[in-house]
Formats: sequence, C-alpha cells, structure tokens
Amino acid sequence: MSALNEPLRFDARTLLAATRPAKVTLVGAGPGDPELLTLKAARLLREARVVLYDHLVGNEVLDLVPKQAHRIYVGKQSGCHTLSQEGIIELMLRLARSGRPVVRLKGGDPFIFGRGGEEAQALAEAGVPFEVIPGISAAQGAAASAGMPLTHRDHACSVVFTTGHLRGDGRTLDLDWELLARPRQTVVIYMGVATLPIICEQLIRHGLPPDTPAAVVERATRPDERTVDGTLETLPALAHVHEVRSPALIVIGAVAALHAVLAPAVVASSCRDD
Repeated sequence: MSALNEPLRFDARTLLAATRPAKVTLVGAGPGDPELLTLKAARLLREARVVLYDHLVGNEVLDLVPKQAHRIYVGKQSGCHTLSQEGIIELMLRLARSGRPVVRLKGGDPFIFGRGGEEAQALAEAGVPFEVIPGISAAQGAAASAGMPLTHRDHACSVVFTTGHLRGDGRTLDLDWELLARPRQTVVIYMGVATLPIICEQLIRHGLPPDTPAAVVERATRPDERTVDGTLETLPALAHVHEVRSPALIVIGAVAALHAVLAPAVVASSCRDD
C-alpha cells in the first residue's frame, strides 16, 4: 500500500481537535545544501508529524524529520507526476481538516515557482490556517555558490526571474521577450534546460547581442554542482555537449561572466577555512 493510500492513525487528542482544521505550514527547503535551511524551517521539520514533500527536497533535509512522522512524496517531474496539483491540494486540505498539522515542504522558496501561491489561496478559501516559511531560492543559491551576483552596480541594476517551461500544448514558450532582452539586467530562468535553444534564439532575435554572457548552473549548492559558461550563441551547444540535466538554472547577463573570476576565489576560501 502506498503512503498516499495508507490511513493515518490518530490519537485521542487529534480526534478531539478535528472539529477545527489544523495548521498547514508551507516551508522552503532552500536550494539543496541542508545547511542553508533557515533555523525556523529546521525546527519545524524536527517537530513535524506529517510532511508532504516535493521532488527537489534532498535526503539530507528529510533526515531532519522524525522517524515516526509520516513522509508523503508528492513530487512532480517532467512527464511524471505523483499527484496533480489539484490532488496535492486536496490531500493537504483533507489532512488539515482531520486535525493533523501538515508541513508542506518545497524546494527553494514556496512563493518562487513553487506553486505555493496556489496552495496558500486554496488554504485561505477553505478556512485552513497556514503559515509560510521562506527559503533561500534556487536563484540566490546558484548566484552565491557559482560566483554570479544577481545585481552589480557595473553590470545589472535589475533582476528578472522567469520560467522556461513549455505551455500545456507542449510546443509554446510564451514569454515577454522584449522585457527579458533589456540591457543591464540579469535574467534567471527556471525549468529552462529543455527549451534553452529557443530561449537563446528569441533573446538574440529581440535585441540582445549573441555574445551576451550566459551560463547554466546545475544542482546549485550541492556537492556535485557544476557550471557551464558560454554566451547566448554558444550555450545551447555547450549544454548539449556537457549533458546538462535538471535541476538547473540559466543565468543570462553580464554578471554571468563573473563566474570565471569569483568562483575560483570562493572555492579557495572554503579550502582555507577547512
């Protein structure tokens, strides 16, 4: 019997509390490195009784959850969803209404491409109390560990986060290309590995020079993190040659060129500290 179908056992206190919904806490697990969890997130995980967790939550983070707690995997990968988003919301509501507090654990930050907004809306509409614990986003983690500041006085006075996910028809990438092709900004694209050639082609078509620095950061903040550097013109081929796979972020703009300067210094500093 799967964890999704296994009935949860309730003690007497839980059954008495079931007349009102328990609280759901949307928790950001950060970009991957368990030491980048907030103190509050780590405490809530140690106290958790039921955890619904996503695909990008690492085992090191899950190790903080007590062994007696119920861990329910509701992760979604491209073409392989344990539950639909509607199913996840339904399960979350059902558990909360039964009187069991729920930790909804998401990679990065719940409100940055984590669909936390949709889940918070559903909880509010259902009258279920909730709290949101922010996490370090994947973009912040990648910028810090790969040596690519998201903003820089000399290179970028703004930063834009967007997603490279295809629309429901599986063919359309509907982005505001004119906005993304503006100069002196950093563009960070989530879920864009599969559409990288389209992204680079469209940005060049809408005015960015082909030699604009661009990079892909794979598995940011994890021990096996790696960065592939290039330009809008060369990055799609380089990502293909290096077999870049998700999870990975695309960083476009002048700050991406700072990786070659800053990343070696970050690594050397870590070695000295050790």
